[in-house]
Amino acid sequence: MTKRPPKLRPPGEDTSLWRATLETGAELMQTHAPLKSFDIYVVGLHCARHDPQMQMEAHHFCAQVNADVLQCAIFDGNTEDANLIGVEYIISETLFNGLPEEEKPYWHPHNYEVFSGQLAAPDLPAAAEIELMRLLVNSYGKTWHTWHTGRADGNGRPGDPLPYGDPTLMWSFNRDGEADPRLKEDLNTAMGIDETAKRKERRRLLDHAHSQVGVATLRSAFPEAGNSPDGVKDIEDDK
Repeated sequence: MTKRPPKLRPPGEDTSLWRATLETGAELMQTHAPLKSFDIYVVGLHCARHDPQMQMEAHHFCAQVNADVLQCAIFDGNTEDANLIGVEYIISETLFNGLPEEEKPYWHPHNYEVFSGQLAAPDLPAAAEIELMRLLVNSYGKTWHTWHTGRADGNGRPGDPLPYGDPTLMWSFNRDGEADPRLKEDLNTAMGIDETAKRKERRRLLDHAHSQVGVATLRSAFPEAGNSPDGVKDIEDDK
């Protein structure tokens, strides 16, 4: 797998002999059962719901709870020293439609991430990646980031050395040109992601796409952005 180490290391002393002993004991006596099923890896880009210029890459390690729910731990890289920066819960369109109305504004749509090619499952065979994306078409995510460690940021703000402040509700990009091009180019080059090829390949899923809630939520924040690809439409446009 292509390695993507974090840019930031939190302050603190190196691990101790006590820690090494603890890890050895854990391997022998303790369980890692809750983490064993987090075997789905996808990487994409997030922006803050209430500060859209705050953008970062997000490496998701997900477990499929059932056909309608995934839960993901989000890191700023994919190596052993990556920092845990947040969580995301992903639900199907069916479950989203059943949410209380006051809850729905917390959940962002996923169709742009799929049909733009921006979301990738590195090193997964193409056929398997398509089936994973089929699962994500029309789905919604509720994402909280607890730590902005940096990588690129339209605000020009460096990463925080430790988790500061309140959790940040994150959102999805929904039009070409919303994501900072430096951020996207840095990630795609490092991970060998061919976004154009993925966009073309995923057109086979267009027949499954529905209009989604929240596609236009950040439209005013990105006045210079272009159009959405086929398969990405706000449900309000249908009314």
